[in-house]
This record gives sequence, C-alpha cells and structure tokens, in this order.
Amino acid sequence: MKVIRGTIVSEGEGGVYGERMLNGCRVWDPHRSKLPAAVLNGAPLDLAADMRVLYMGAANGTTVSHVADYVETVYAIEFAPRPMQDLIEVARRRPNIVPIMADVNRPEVYGCFVEAVDMIYQDVAQPNQADILRKNLPFLKDGGTAVLMLKARSVDVRKPTEEIAEETCAALREMGLTIVWTGTLNPYHRDHMAIICTK
Repeated sequence: MKVIRGTIVSEGEGGVYGERMLNGCRVWDPHRSKLPAAVLNGAPLDLAADMRVLYMGAANGTTVSHVADYVETVYAIEFAPRPMQDLIEVARRRPNIVPIMADVNRPEVYGCFVEAVDMIYQDVAQPNQADILRKNLPFLKDGGTAVLMLKARSVDVRKPTEEIAEETCAALREMGLTIVWTGTLNPYHRDHMAIICTK
C-alpha cells in the first residue's frame, strides 16, 4: 500500500467522508478504519490492482472506498438499511464496488453475485465471527488471504481479548486455514485484534 511521509493513503477521488488529502491522495485514517491500523501495527497486508475482495461488514463504505482505490473489484456486503444507503452513494462514484444488502450468515443468498476472490475481509461485530468466515470460505481462492477483524466484546464480554483470539485462531486452523499474523489494533481500536490467515 502507498505511504507518504509515514501516512497510509489511497489514490482516488476524495470527499467520501471528509477525509484529508495529501499530495493528491486520500489519507487513510487508522482511527476510522481497522485495515490501516493493522498495517501500522505490523500486519503483512497489501492490496493489488488485479485483486477481487469480498468485504463483509461494509457499513457506510469508509474502508470499502479505500480498498476500491487499490483493487479490481470489491463485493461489499452490508445488512443494515441506513448504512446501506451511504454505501450505495459511495458505489455510485466507484463502479468497482458491488454493494450487496444481505446477511453474511447466509452466503447462499448472494453467492450468485460474487466471483472467486483473492481476499476476504471481515469486520462484523457478531458472536459467531469465526463461523461466519467458515461459511464464506468457498468464495476464497486457494492461496488467498482471509482477514478477520475480531471484536472480542462481541464474542464474550467476560473473557480477555487475547483468550478469545486464541480460541478463534484454533477454530480457523480447524477449517484448514494457516494463521499468518495476529496482533492488536491498539491504540487505534480497543478490544480489537486482527487475524490474518491463508487458505
């Protein structure tokens, strides 16, 4: 990913959410988006122009818009009607975003719209976060990357974040995934961890 003076940026039309511009590029704020937060904390992640990404938990399209600046296609899944309205507006300005209103627990509903992808990016605050990834793994190419932004408090408020991450990693290994990297998103996002694995 592109870095200017220690700041992660993306090349694309600005004005999506009031983001700052730097040398004609959009500043990708790690306080608003977990992906640059993970990269700044050492995650071995990169985006390329020929990639297709399945993005689960697209919300208003903040992070989706930056990912779309880098890759060929983003299949952006969102369930809530209000954020979906914003996501559709973002997609109008970025034709490589495919907004899909659906429940990520039911990939059979949107499977007909999604091609095989190089990366699954999941940012869904639900208790069954590992199981959601399992259900969507058929979309991921062999050798592809799965990125799980784990919100520990959504899984179990009684357990420490690290313990939940260990349990989640064990579940991912049982699915046949290889864990490449795990790390916290502090100081940008509390009680969150990024888990990166390959298929």
